[in-house]
Amino acid sequence: MSTTVFRGVTVVDGTGGPAFRADVTVAGDRIASVEPVAGTAGGPVLAPGFVDMHAHSDLALLTAPDHLAKVSQGVTCEVIGQDGLSYAPVDDVTLPQLRQQIAGWNGDPPGFDWTWRTVGEYLDRLDEGIAVNACYLVPHGNVRALVLGWEPRPPAESELDRMRALVAAGLDDGAFGLSAGLTYTPGMYASTAELVALCSVVARHGGFLDVHHRSYGAGALSAYAEMVSVSLASGCPLHLAHATMNFPVNAGRAGELLDLLDPSSVTLDTYPYTAASTTLASLLPSWAAAGGPAATLARLADPAERERIRVEVEERGSDGNHGVPVDWTAVHVSSSTVDGRVGTAVASFDDFVGLLVADRLATTVVLHVGDEGNVRAIMAYPGHLVGSDGLLVGDRPHPRAWGTFPRYLGHYVRELGVIPLEECVARMTGRAARRLGLADRGLIRPGYAADLVLFDPATVADTATYDDPRRQCTGIEAVYVNGVAVFADGRTTGALPGHALKRR
Repeated sequence: MSTTVFRGVTVVDGTGGPAFRADVTVAGDRIASVEPVAGTAGGPVLAPGFVDMHAHSDLALLTAPDHLAKVSQGVTCEVIGQDGLSYAPVDDVTLPQLRQQIAGWNGDPPGFDWTWRTVGEYLDRLDEGIAVNACYLVPHGNVRALVLGWEPRPPAESELDRMRALVAAGLDDGAFGLSAGLTYTPGMYASTAELVALCSVVARHGGFLDVHHRSYGAGALSAYAEMVSVSLASGCPLHLAHATMNFPVNAGRAGELLDLLDPSSVTLDTYPYTAASTTLASLLPSWAAAGGPAATLARLADPAERERIRVEVEERGSDGNHGVPVDWTAVHVSSSTVDGRVGTAVASFDDFVGLLVADRLATTVVLHVGDEGNVRAIMAYPGHLVGSDGLLVGDRPHPRAWGTFPRYLGHYVRELGVIPLEECVARMTGRAARRLGLADRGLIRPGYAADLVLFDPATVADTATYDDPRRQCTGIEAVYVNGVAVFADGRTTGALPGHALKRR
């Protein structure tokens, strides 16, 4: 059994308590001892490995399993299957449709082996070798697609029973809860009653709802309130994904959101940036996406349907753009097959359609729609956790994929003092593990899994920018997953000790 000893390090243990100096011994994949030593805390910090509560690494973990973007930030565990859309459960019909729909999030690598179909089979594939641990959520959109396709209608009772069974099967396979993406098809076609019915299954299995709700714009507060009502009616704990208040209509209104929430039962995550990122196709109204990607492209080719879409997008504010008319100057292309378009703004509605058609709906964009005051105010919420929401593919992805965790530690902790260091680390570690129900992770304590990060609090900082988004951060010295070094001396080690963790 291998042994590693960290001597005289400053320990920030993930509880939120004061830092202290200690010798920490790791034996095998566990922390063997934590022995306080005399002296004032200072120098390198040893913390539990960071938990990314909202990751889109569903394919990246398999195609580039050393996972430099995340281990270089100190991340040792990711929550995937987000926003109601992923790759399990699927069947031979829905898999190619989902691959096309979320290619902008995750890519669609040629020659990739797609032999799994169930949640359990996907988790088994992850266990063949990944650098970090992963926690999976059953995607509501997948479940709906398997039963109803992309039809904008409520399920019959027999169909709802099938959906309940699919959710239960995924939870039995080890998923931690249900994710929903209620501005993405087909999830946006779900009623409140459908969500309550499925979340009741999740509650009986001890999971939680992780939801991208119906609006981050004009209807944001009512959308948040709906999710609180779903949680109360079903008894299912609630976690709000990338909980922002975006667009000028919501500037300075974060306090109204926080007034709706009970920190004893509702958690949320945020990324420390004002810009959002998603697929360009997500700005379409929901009716235009009914029937799946092929039907969407057919509507864009029909002049009458195209004009109907234009009115929704530019004049009324489509549900895909959160009820707000699109300001094209705020929509910047981050990935496209069209030469010369990356980094440019979408010029007009015709340009929007042209990109969607050329890229077969896989265009991704960065949306400059946030409010810094709201970002900082939401950080004050006691149930606040950290999620990158980072897309790892494309020519110029959002810098949050490479910079979220060091940006919190450098910009918002050290430079601005918005959050104390110990409190910030607790949100990234111990409290995230508690939300997930991971009883032996997230803290530096004897017997806990040795997921650890060593960093310099004086130099840790993000360097990724919107123009150069894949730059590694500074100040992360070493990262261990299950007792094995996966990052040291500025590079990955090639070790793949991570696991697909399963809800117990």
